Amino acid sequence: MSKPRPDTSRQAEMAALIRQLAPQEGHTRSLLDGVRLMRADRPLGRTPVLYEPSIVIVCQGSKRGYLADQLYRYDAQHYLVLSVPLPFSTETDASPREPLLAVSVRLDMTAVADLVIEVEHHACAPATTPVGIISTPLDTALADTTVRLLKALTSPIEARVLGPAIVRELCFRVLMGPRGGAIRAALASQGNFGRISRALRRIHSDYAQALDVGSLAREADLSIPAFHAHFKTVTATSPIQYIKSVRLHQARLLMIRDDLTAAAAAMRVGYESASQFNREFKRLFGRSPGEEAREMRSAFALMAPAQLDAIAATH
Repeated sequence: MSKPRPDTSRQAEMAALIRQLAPQEGHTRSLLDGVRLMRADRPLGRTPVLYEPSIVIVCQGSKRGYLADQLYRYDAQHYLVLSVPLPFSTETDASPREPLLAVSVRLDMTAVADLVIEVEHHACAPATTPVGIISTPLDTALADTTVRLLKALTSPIEARVLGPAIVRELCFRVLMGPRGGAIRAALASQGNFGRISRALRRIHSDYAQALDVGSLAREADLSIPAFHAHFKTVTATSPIQYIKSVRLHQARLLMIRDDLTAAAAAMRVGYESASQFNREFKRLFGRSPGEEAREMRSAFALMAPAQLDAIAATH
């Protein structure tokens, strides 16, 4: 039996709260670490992004995510869950009259692991094949939890005292949702999915260091061919392309947030050749590093510095 969908009044309440919490376009930090508000006042064409493990709930407007040949919709009726960090591309439908309004909750993997163990003892639906990304319908219970989280974020004391428990409840609702079994299986980090998940965390922590597929495969206790196959199953790309994507997204952030030159950013993220960095950057983002940095700085000129730390990763 399907769970009831949230009514339009509840969605309007969520949208009004996000308008209050995020008066400007872009990504806004909330009073609670790991929770950000997302707002876009204009449509955005297909754009490369790198999302961290998170839950993204859209209250108004819509986004489409593209990973290989798969399409993931997240809008007022569907939310997005990523159990591993993934580079993909997105399109955004928004306008000044009806901006995209969303909240993103980062998954604290330690806290979520404890929750997964607890939920597994009582879940009606068994864990299924793990997946790295899911789009699934938003039900009334999760919408209610989201409203309470947004309300808590309007008050410093409520955010500090009530916020962590509401975030835990929101994660619980997701794990118990229609696709909760696949999400629980992914977050449990077992089997080959778990091996690749740990490799992804290593890449994200050490992307500026020399990384080779052979050592990553050995750490995952897999042969190189098996590592390649399982890596592509989880990320829809190869290990080398994934490493390049992480480095390029991080370099883009450094240029926008810290005002580094392309050469300095390239060196900081592990590139030895500036010309190779420029070629691969333009191939991914469609513009040279200098053009991309100027465009993004101009687009977010009114944004506070703290808001810029998520642009390269999630805009």
